[in-house]
Amino acid sequence: MIISLLAVIALGIIAWLGGSYAPFVFGAVVPYLAVAVFLAGFAARIFDWAKSPVPFSIPTTGGQQRSLDFIKPARLDSPYTRMGTIGRMILEVAAFRSLFRNTKMELKKDGPRLVYWSSKWLWLFALLFHYCFLVVFIRHFRFFLEPVPPCLSFLETLDGIMQVGVPRFFISGGLLFVALLFLLCRRLFDQKIRYISLPADYFALFLLIALVGSGICMRYIGKTDIAQVKVLTMSLVAFAPTTPEGISPLFYMHLFFVSTLLAYFPFSKLMHMGGVFLSPTRNLPNNTRAVRHVNPWNPKKTYRTYAEYEDEFRDLMDEAGLPLEITPEQAAAKE
Repeated sequence: MIISLLAVIALGIIAWLGGSYAPFVFGAVVPYLAVAVFLAGFAARIFDWAKSPVPFSIPTTGGQQRSLDFIKPARLDSPYTRMGTIGRMILEVAAFRSLFRNTKMELKKDGPRLVYWSSKWLWLFALLFHYCFLVVFIRHFRFFLEPVPPCLSFLETLDGIMQVGVPRFFISGGLLFVALLFLLCRRLFDQKIRYISLPADYFALFLLIALVGSGICMRYIGKTDIAQVKVLTMSLVAFAPTTPEGISPLFYMHLFFVSTLLAYFPFSKLMHMGGVFLSPTRNLPNNTRAVRHVNPWNPKKTYRTYAEYEDEFRDLMDEAGLPLEITPEQAAAKE
């Protein structure tokens, strides 16, 4: 954990100094490289997963499989048609349906006895994190489009409808930061989760917290010239990068965190965003009783008849006293 935290702090310091002394590198070169790494890495991972054979039909289910006509099947939790599978995928991606059924195990001292109970907090904050991140991501398109589409202006108005403070407080940013803190605390204070956590798990969380935190600080504390920021972003979109004066180093630190996240994304567990669509546990119907799943790894087999087998080993079988359909004398007479 400490290593991951120090790595993110080091990235922030490098970005701050780079934004102060080499703004073009951190404002143009690094973002372009990060986007290139993200696109190439994302495509490579998806292509690698897509070409991988599926040797077994292994859909995970949470309900009754289709069997006899008088037994009602679970059409979404145990889909047996392609449309049912698509419906389950939609619920999985949009509502984290499998995570909603999350349970927690606890060993009670009275007994002792093992107790399982429903745990919805992880589902709630995971859903909150992903949807708030999506809203923040969409809102930032206003820096890359001119004129700003009315739908983005409406989303921004809706997000800041509480009108708290000046500039107005965006609900999505605050909830996103709270959700990230919950996910970090869960990993720190849950003994079982902490035991299986790797530095990469902490690094992704600290990087996201630094990204969101720097954005909040830039909006409410250390102000930057938004007009000049839009000049920079529009120049990046036009592939004619320029770094105007008046942009705070805090912005370059925020942009560097974004670039680091993009470059790190394809090689981390964050790739579950694309991998969920290619997971055989999710994208296969549970129809093994009706349809035979053929393993694409099975090599083509060559078969020979018993007559061919007997022709090859007839003499040895005769010496061993094994019964033969055609004796060596009969085979010699035919020749």
